Amino acid sequence: MDVQAYYDRHTTTFLTLGHGRRTGAIHRAVWAPGITTREQAMRFVDDAVARRVADLVRSTAPVRVVDLGCGVGSSLVYLAARLPIVGTGITLSPVQSALARRRIEDAGLAARVRCLVGDFCDLPDETGSADLAYAVEAFVHATDAAAFFSQCAALLPSGGTLVICDDTVADIAVWDDPRAAARLARFREGWRAHSLLDLPDIRRLAAEAGFGEPEVEDLTPYLELQRPRDVALAAVEGLLARLPGGMTRFGHLVGGSALRACLVRGWIRYRLLTFRRH
Repeated sequence: MDVQAYYDRHTTTFLTLGHGRRTGAIHRAVWAPGITTREQAMRFVDDAVARRVADLVRSTAPVRVVDLGCGVGSSLVYLAARLPIVGTGITLSPVQSALARRRIEDAGLAARVRCLVGDFCDLPDETGSADLAYAVEAFVHATDAAAFFSQCAALLPSGGTLVICDDTVADIAVWDDPRAAARLARFREGWRAHSLLDLPDIRRLAAEAGFGEPEVEDLTPYLELQRPRDVALAAVEGLLARLPGGMTRFGHLVGGSALRACLVRGWIRYRLLTFRRH
């Protein structure tokens, strides 16, 4: 099952049972210092993006923002309700796009925010240009990481900002550890994580596309990794993976459980990266 089919199939489940069901956010809660409520934790990364957008507000012209892998539009709507932006969301999933358009209309933001069905490794022509682009837990799904950065470079002007928040391999040497390699492979398969890379490879690909050295913030210590339901899922992860059609039916659960194990053991780090276009 490819990334489009994965999200067409599982988005409703993510919205119903995920961390951010009240906000529509399909990403993780970050319980950094000073965060006291789940909504704040769910919006931690959105707020980090918002601060970078705010730095670009210089005149009456709105900031042009593109969400690469926008899900159901929750982050874009959140930003547009607080900042003078015009926003475009890109998602592979028609299911997500329909939900995003409904969310945008319900928020009264259709004049400034839109959602397109497309691949951020080959952006639709109507995407236009941007002052800032961001990808929250989406870059890891890129089928071609070099093409992702190339498209971002074409999207952004000199001085433009690219923000990526995602899982990265902690150290390439972990692939030499059979236990780590097995869990990393299970995460990649279950979550369609085609571009699960280490930080040096991400830096290299970004530099080749014309981006400078990133600012790096490690958010791993602030994730919820010991919730009772996650611990329980870990006990049956292997069984689910071995069932007939298990990785199609339960891949999101198996992959999520493998990801948690990798984060707990330090094999994966959840990082916020901010790049500037040369």
